[in-house]
Amino acid sequence: MPISASTEVFVHIGLPKTGTSYLQAIAWPGRAELRDAGLLLPGARKSDHLFASMIVRDDPGVARRGPDAPQAWDRILADIADWDGNALISHEFFCAASADQAQRMVGQLAPAEVHVVVTARDPLGLLTSSWQESLKNKSTTPLADYGRTESDDPRDVWDWRSLDLGLVLQRWAPAVAPERLHLITPTPAGSGREVLWERFAGVLGIEPDTCDTSRGFANSSMGLIEAETLRRVNERLKGFNNARARGVWLRSFLADERLVPRGGEPFWPASDQVEDARRRGARAVELVRAAAYDVVGDVDLLLVPDDLPPRRNPQSVTDTEVADVALDLVATLLGDLQRRTDRKPSSSGPPPTPPPTRLARLRQAIRGV
Repeated sequence: MPISASTEVFVHIGLPKTGTSYLQAIAWPGRAELRDAGLLLPGARKSDHLFASMIVRDDPGVARRGPDAPQAWDRILADIADWDGNALISHEFFCAASADQAQRMVGQLAPAEVHVVVTARDPLGLLTSSWQESLKNKSTTPLADYGRTESDDPRDVWDWRSLDLGLVLQRWAPAVAPERLHLITPTPAGSGREVLWERFAGVLGIEPDTCDTSRGFANSSMGLIEAETLRRVNERLKGFNNARARGVWLRSFLADERLVPRGGEPFWPASDQVEDARRRGARAVELVRAAAYDVVGDVDLLLVPDDLPPRRNPQSVTDTEVADVALDLVATLLGDLQRRTDRKPSSSGPPPTPPPTRLARLRQAIRGV
């Protein structure tokens, strides 16, 4: 059955590190409520949208994601064809697609009216946040060497290819009419995080209270010394070579649940990287102002400010500072191990299960939809 011409399909392509996890953490647990409101999240589960992005970008690595992964895009297309209403496809890695791949994806959704939704952020914030994300995926690249390229390969998602709004728009904008490309800018400083969801819901044509926004969470950053400590730990790690192991142990267990809560000081990359980010932001804003896209928010917030507060660079972190964080981390891990081994079965049955962490609850909710 072909997709209906009356269907509107919203393809949220990212960019990475622009609140995409927050939006998806609201949408997927609220899948039933969205359906009742006339908006379908197609596919069997959230991971189907990741797998679909890999298929669209011709990434052969999808075959290693499980026996059902290579059919994810077909499942999404079939679900939309069977649905009498609008649909949302959301994953931040779609933004790395080539212009030809973007056109092909939109063509496969025809004759539906396809809207491309882009969430954006200033490129300096994207650079530092994406570097931290790469560390959670076992990267050992120092910040000074990060973000130095513009890859031609759609499989490269942690690169200016997907972080530079101007480059992404140049590839994706030709695939749809200008008024059907929706650009959501950063929310103003001091505004609640729910403003991003409200803007997103407005583009989708649903009421913001359709879903429970308390389910959403914003990814938090590691401090300067914590990030450098994780990078050096990665240099000594053995194993953790698949996506699940990195996600469970490096991203969630080590980074999000043990290093992020320490707080720590924010940081900047090298001065030439700051200037490169500033140029990219200015170029993207110039492109947006010259086009007829649907812009939600203040486009000036996509610029890197001329005056930045002083911050250290990861290259300034000393061995002593890393050792202090590492010793605290060892002490924390020993406490974790002791609590786990001290839970002994009682005569009346197994010990009670401790309350899950926020990230554990999110993973359970997503697996359950």
